[in-house]
Amino acid sequence: MEKITRRRFIGTLTAGASAWALPGCLNGSKWFGKPDDKPNIIYILADDLGYGDLGCYGQKKIRTPNLDQLAADGIRFTRHYSGSTVCAPSRCVLLTGKHTGHCYIRSNYEMGGWGPDEPEGQLHIPADTITLSKLLRNAGYATAAVGKWGLGGPDTTGHPNRQGFDHWFGYLCQRVAHNYYPTHLWRNTQKVVLENDYFSAHQRLPEDKDPYDKASYAPYAGKQYSVDLMADEALQFIKTHKNQPFFLYLPFPVPHVALQVPEDSLKEYQNAFPETPYQGENGYLPHPAPRAAYAAMITRMDQHIGRIMNLLKQLSLDQNTLVIFSSDNGPTFNGGSDSAFFHSA
Repeated sequence: MEKITRRRFIGTLTAGASAWALPGCLNGSKWFGKPDDKPNIIYILADDLGYGDLGCYGQKKIRTPNLDQLAADGIRFTRHYSGSTVCAPSRCVLLTGKHTGHCYIRSNYEMGGWGPDEPEGQLHIPADTITLSKLLRNAGYATAAVGKWGLGGPDTTGHPNRQGFDHWFGYLCQRVAHNYYPTHLWRNTQKVVLENDYFSAHQRLPEDKDPYDKASYAPYAGKQYSVDLMADEALQFIKTHKNQPFFLYLPFPVPHVALQVPEDSLKEYQNAFPETPYQGENGYLPHPAPRAAYAAMITRMDQHIGRIMNLLKQLSLDQNTLVIFSSDNGPTFNGGSDSAFFHSA
């Protein structure tokens, strides 16, 4: 049994060739661009997604048709390893290319507490860190990061804009990212206030609430779902930079708990699995149908990835864009998730 957490990694140059940041012919396919072309690069990173949570890796219960198609059109990398079992150091390894033992960030070292007025962010990477985004920007790429960061909060050297990304949108702080209905996200250095009221992502269902009544869980949702906003931002970046080479780093927070997903996605898995309401006894927010919520979160992310793939085709970028999908580490064990049921690992 391998002791290192596997990333599930799918790489495809949407015209057929596949490699990391270099166009190649690893699968025998032809490179459709000119020899000196710079391919666009989109690196999509899930959060706590299990190796077996995708159909192309054997999943039978969760629908991931767009990622399955990405795998069918490209290459599955089955020995592509994560740098760590937790978020921040894994992301530091990914963006710096350093071995875990050489990386500056080696744990989820928090720089603030859990309340709404606490400072945001984790330990920040130093100003002189060499990152993939800096290298690609120096090579003429427009660069953007959209999603969950975790490598430095506001006004630190670890901010994405100070680490090679021209554009940033999403959660700077991993603690804030525990709630998919946050009060705010960040666009570059500006706080974007959302139409969501504050509530803690770490609470149990009150004892006077019926765990089988969906109304009991109404306080744990809001109006604006962060992943939807991130997907829209990513699509806009692609449209804006369609005429120049771009690098889009898209670290979606899905399916990291808390278990939260809009009702239209939850209905896709209504009565699909045997369920026991999760009341928050193992951390994070309660949910009346935890298995359905977990599956729905992944399927909703897959749908957003399908939107990205469709846009590339509409803009005639599909023959010059390298699309890579992976996860920061393996599945979690808390917050109502059930990796044994889904054979996630």
